[in-house]
Amino acid sequence: MRLFIAINFNEVIKDHLTDAVAWLKSNSTSGKFTRRENLHITLVFLGEVDEHRLPLIHEAMNGICCRPFQLAFDGGGSFKRRGGDIYWIGIEDQGYLHQIYQQLGEKLARSGFDQEKRPFKPHLTIGRQVIVPAEFDQNKFSQIIPPVKTDVNRISLMKSERIQGQLVYTEIYAADL
Repeated sequence: MRLFIAINFNEVIKDHLTDAVAWLKSNSTSGKFTRRENLHITLVFLGEVDEHRLPLIHEAMNGICCRPFQLAFDGGGSFKRRGGDIYWIGIEDQGYLHQIYQQLGEKLARSGFDQEKRPFKPHLTIGRQVIVPAEFDQNKFSQIIPPVKTDVNRISLMKSERIQGQLVYTEIYAADL
């Protein structure tokens, strides 16, 4: 199964974030936009994992030493890609996300899981393969990001699968901070 470890959001936060997704969609020529139920922050992408290895992931998640914290959204931007850009909402990180990421990485590496090589840049992806018109105002996009904060007190192991053509993320395990 295809897995990742993430921070999920409550329904109120999803409402705020969905407004930003809708604005981007209405101001774009084309793209694939994140559905409300799939809004999350990826901490660690694991890829394809055999079911018998799930206890190792659970153990790594349970071993995280980090107190609950507040996460704030902070502007937005894009990663340039051929075929359309990735648009994201930024995260104001006081170090907690990096702390969790580092601990997960160390614990998972000891259990034989491969690690991504690129640096960890906490963000919330809201659109992929997005093409915007020439007059698109990147500053306005950054300004429409909701100035909200959310409590983070758990991390979730998520399964990613396609069901009837839709990308569906399902929480299969959670660990409290």
